[in-house]
Amino acid sequence: MNVKEGTKTDMVGKALSLLVLLGDEPKGASAADLARAAELPFSTTYRLLGSLTRDGFVDYEPDGRRYHLGLRVFQLGQRVSNHHGFAATALPVLQRVTERTHEATILSVRDGDHHLTVNKVDGPKTFRVTSDPGHLGALHTTSVGKAIVAFEEEVERKRLLEELPLDPLTEHSITDRDKFREEIEQVRRQGYAVMDEENEIGMRAVAVPVLNAQGNAFASVAVAVPVFRMTMEELVSHVPTLQEAAAELAARLPQR
Repeated sequence: MNVKEGTKTDMVGKALSLLVLLGDEPKGASAADLARAAELPFSTTYRLLGSLTRDGFVDYEPDGRRYHLGLRVFQLGQRVSNHHGFAATALPVLQRVTERTHEATILSVRDGDHHLTVNKVDGPKTFRVTSDPGHLGALHTTSVGKAIVAFEEEVERKRLLEELPLDPLTEHSITDRDKFREEIEQVRRQGYAVMDEENEIGMRAVAVPVLNAQGNAFASVAVAVPVFRMTMEELVSHVPTLQEAAAELAARLPQR
């Protein structure tokens, strides 16, 4: 490889690192913030962001001078999801859950310190759940995230319990490390996780893990509802339906 080719490869790596950093910033980030996080000169970061914006991988929000992941990244992500069988294979299973519950059903996988929504079926009622495919959410404030953490491999579960940022998203979010540890242990005992306005005011959810042959979660599936439509007790009554769906997904989906 000559020097020019090596430089191009290096710049591609830097551009990809910016995309990864933006993936961890659902609300977007400024060029200066990204430059600091990537440990790149501002001029290099600004130039790379310009190229990524031109090609649709990044969107620029002029009002807040912030960058977000663009539609092109979502399109590629959807192709990866389809390639791995998540979209096409999971859809009929999620649809059956929604037919029984009349509420939204969500399939998520872990993406670093977040969960990634890979598929969702909206319920027939007018109030929509906002966690669309491609959405990155917190692990500690969501039922899908807690279900994944609780049934992670032991070493990784312990790391997450010790190191996962516990930033509050609502007044009900768990921010105490010991309380979070107790919650995850409870999820392991009962086999399902709940969220009660911890991630978004007015919403609650219940989720179960999708387990591989070793008993570790490689995904989770949830039913999400507005609080005015279902009590927590009524929501938890759908756990058997979710567990049936999780067993089918475990048999159908490629395990990561």
